[in-house]
Amino acid sequence: MPEMTEPALIELLSWLDDARITTWLDGGWGVDALMHSQSRSHSDVDLIVQVKDVPRLQTLLAGKGFTIKNDTSPYSFVLANGAGFEVDIHAVTFDGAGNGIYSMENGQNWTYPAEGFSGQGIVADRRVRCLSAAAQVLCHAEGYTPTVKDFQDMELLRQRFGVELPEHLQAGSVEGLLAGNEMHFDMDNKIKID
Repeated sequence: MPEMTEPALIELLSWLDDARITTWLDGGWGVDALMHSQSRSHSDVDLIVQVKDVPRLQTLLAGKGFTIKNDTSPYSFVLANGAGFEVDIHAVTFDGAGNGIYSMENGQNWTYPAEGFSGQGIVADRRVRCLSAAAQVLCHAEGYTPTVKDFQDMELLRQRFGVELPEHLQAGSVEGLLAGNEMHFDMDNKIKID
């Protein structure tokens, strides 16, 4: 799978900024932005945008060769181009308190806390908006099966920002699970214990 490189990400963010579409980096690139350096390769970029900007974002990226690859809901979809670059979109509506309300495909709402949108990071010497370290941990803590890279990302945030990790996201919890067991990885690099 092609890598979402730093130059490709900066180009994407420039297109969106020029179109005045506000975005926040989430996931692996969001962690690396907070760290101010790239810690690993990334197969995609996770972006949070406002629901109201989705039609303009889709039109803009369609003009750049991106098509919808995976459309699970109007609020969560993946765009890909011919080069294999993937953009994973999560669209939110802000409530009166500044919380980002994300409508999941199961009909429930996930709330990104307002303070989570205060993250500031650096990618290739460029300042970018991203989720805060605490919001990154929150996003990985519930309803999500962590992968090896997620444990690594969470440990980076713990070391750099001192955020408290739930036990199931701590690197040591993986070692405990593995004692006397074999570890395997599925196609998505998710841990399976035998």
